[in-house]
Amino acid sequence: MLTRKQHELLLFIHDRLAESGVSPSFEEMKEALDLKSKSGVHRLIRALEERDFIRRLPNRARALEVLRMPERVIPAKPVQAASTPAPALTTPRIPTAANDSVIELPLHGRIAAGVPIEALEGQATLPVPAALLGPGEHYALEVSGDSMIEAGILDGDYALIRRTETARDGEIVVALVDEAEATLKYFRREGQMIRLDPANHAYTPQRYQSGQVRVQGKLAGLLRRY
Repeated sequence: MLTRKQHELLLFIHDRLAESGVSPSFEEMKEALDLKSKSGVHRLIRALEERDFIRRLPNRARALEVLRMPERVIPAKPVQAASTPAPALTTPRIPTAANDSVIELPLHGRIAAGVPIEALEGQATLPVPAALLGPGEHYALEVSGDSMIEAGILDGDYALIRRTETARDGEIVVALVDEAEATLKYFRREGQMIRLDPANHAYTPQRYQSGQVRVQGKLAGLLRRY
């Protein structure tokens, strides 16, 4: 089931394509959904892609194609002349420590714990005990590299990441650099700069202008297979 914002974005893209044959820009999508930044649009687009509701057309900037529509769309705002009331939304149940069920987290490729590499988006999932997760939306990344070994994060581990766009100094985050490469590092501020620190004395910290770095999540846990 799609979230309300995912529904809103899918409908907006569908209506714009039906009206003009051209998909809306990210700025138009941000304004239409009343989002604070384009990063929220990027996350919604990825979620719709992963669920096969839309796809990006190759060799065309920002070109989107709607593949299918949900069977039941819940309107975000009251609509005029509605023949039947909209179905009520139910609040998703947040797993607690007493919950022994398993949740399938989206597995988004391999993330560097050394030199930044491109974070891959995929269709794979990782089964995770619900008791390991707190509130919020989570995803998983497979760790590649050894620059976080002194924090107990090893090559081949699965990092469980809680989605967030903010972080405090000293937290381990998924940082997207220049909107192209992602890395797992300690997050620290140095005036107008952002410093991404490894946990391995063999590596040096990476410093970037604040506008080059976007936090995509914080480390919430680890899974390791022996």
